[in-house]
Amino acid sequence: MTTPATLFIDGAWVPASDGGTREIRNPADGELVAVVSEATAQDTGKAIAAARSAFDRGEWAAVPAPERGDFLLRVAAELKARKADFAHAETLDTGKRLVESEIDMDDIAACFTYFGKIAGQNAGRIVDAGNPEVVSRIEYEPVGVCGLIAPWNYPLLQAAWKIAPALAAGCTFVLKPSELTPSTSILMMKVLEDLGLPRGTANLVLGAGAVAGAPLAESPDVDLVSFTGGVATGKTIAAAAAGTVKKVALELGGKNPNVVFADADFDAALDNALNAAFVHSGQVCSAGARLIVEEPIAERFTAELVSRAEQIRMGGPFDETAETGPLISEAHRDKVTAYVKKAQEEGARLRCGGTWGTGELEKGYYYAPTVLDNVKRGSSALLDEAFGPVVTVETFNGEDEAVALANDTSYGLAGAVWSSDAGKTQRVARRLRHGTIWINDFHPYLPQAEWGGFGISGVGRELGPTGLGEYQEAKHIYQNINPQVTGWFTDHGKVN
Repeated sequence: MTTPATLFIDGAWVPASDGGTREIRNPADGELVAVVSEATAQDTGKAIAAARSAFDRGEWAAVPAPERGDFLLRVAAELKARKADFAHAETLDTGKRLVESEIDMDDIAACFTYFGKIAGQNAGRIVDAGNPEVVSRIEYEPVGVCGLIAPWNYPLLQAAWKIAPALAAGCTFVLKPSELTPSTSILMMKVLEDLGLPRGTANLVLGAGAVAGAPLAESPDVDLVSFTGGVATGKTIAAAAAGTVKKVALELGGKNPNVVFADADFDAALDNALNAAFVHSGQVCSAGARLIVEEPIAERFTAELVSRAEQIRMGGPFDETAETGPLISEAHRDKVTAYVKKAQEEGARLRCGGTWGTGELEKGYYYAPTVLDNVKRGSSALLDEAFGPVVTVETFNGEDEAVALANDTSYGLAGAVWSSDAGKTQRVARRLRHGTIWINDFHPYLPQAEWGGFGISGVGRELGPTGLGEYQEAKHIYQNINPQVTGWFTDHGKVN
């Protein structure tokens, strides 16, 4: 079999230096999707060197920012034109329903469009120095070489949140997608290549994080590392990056509260609670995995939630009757299974789910939508992220208890509050310590609005103007237009 050449380094498609490969299989049925190159640490080192050389040559950074923005708009147009190809590839890698992948592709195009439009808008600012003979200004320059590490749940979307602002700012980069879901990253590199991005500006390495990704955090030639994934890996990356004091941006998941008051629109809140917890089988960093319901409606709301959850139809990515798909891998399904088992051992009650797919679904890694109640504060079910189709139910009385429960987490990525009382929703939203708060909704995001979390959900922000700022350095230029002798030190003349 021909050795695949799916690493993109310094403008060329190359195989791994040791000939290593990895099989990519569809988690819905185990079918082989692709065989790709498995990079070594040396391969990543070559990619870093290429990105460093390209940045130091200054070819991409020298392109005027509005023209860099135009390039991103052309990327967006290509994504729209090739939406079917990209969505199909993403679905095969992740097992998610095709319709979900198609939505993701629209969101990715919107991301490139947004950063394309704002790329040339931040020309810096003039600073009032209080002296008419001084011109003082702030300019924004690219941070340099960026290591971009993306997860498997939204492979190209999360990569796009990093690639688009990096290119808009004038940076070069090395992208390391999840080893489980590389296909759309390969397609993206081909688009950037076809559109004429300068050699070495964009580089791609594939493989496990400990081997292919670690050098991105460790190398002194990388100026910023941006990572989306789990807390444990995020801590490892931050520690490694500290050795070279590089910029770090981390998005590390969440344990997100969905607060429902008794005066909420019951049907809308119920429907969105299902979406919050079970879209993409709960493999969403902002999933509403903690349902917090006011006592007067808690029993009815939970019963309806259980009834609806039991009706959710699991199925393959191309099954038009399916409503949710598989988990990403056998190992991840085992992790979710262990999470639910531990929750029960700690006293939680299993109301529905907790089972694997049967029959035809046994070929894949399916896990039924699961509801747990009677969950005690401080238990692992409330503290730990399941990252699967599991929702816990807590109850409260009044605003203060709702806020206390919602903030009782080390995470702080996102949350929601449901009520027909506008004043109440605003009060609660202001008190919640989470990076995104939805009011009478769950899950939508906007590329023009910042995304990121408090606490162990990470540092830095993606999207919005701040997301572009992560890839820039501010430089102060102070110009004296009428220089004078200061007279600070007296000229005593030559001493014989």
